[in-house]
Amino acid sequence: MTAVNLTVWILGPILGIMTFLFIFRIILTWYPQVDLNRLPFNLIAWPTEPFLIPLRKVVAPIGGVDITPIIWVGIFSLLREVLLGQQGLLTMMSRVS
Repeated sequence: MTAVNLTVWILGPILGIMTFLFIFRIILTWYPQVDLNRLPFNLIAWPTEPFLIPLRKVVAPIGGVDITPIIWVGIFSLLREVLLGQQGLLTMMSRVS
């Protein structure tokens, strides 16, 4: 197994899980009474919050709605497509190896 194949094998699930967690985080914003410090909600908040904090300093809420999780879904989806999609950089490199 080459380094590129190993990277694809590890990076694919990580990007997919992070996208999934951010989608759940978006759904949780619809329920403001949910305590993100309690199980099972902290399993979603804990890995996503470090990404959201710096972006919240740059992107202000629009109409009182925090759009930073939506931005991260877009970023992770774009990264996954650019790196691992059918014509992705790592996909093409793994075919050459």
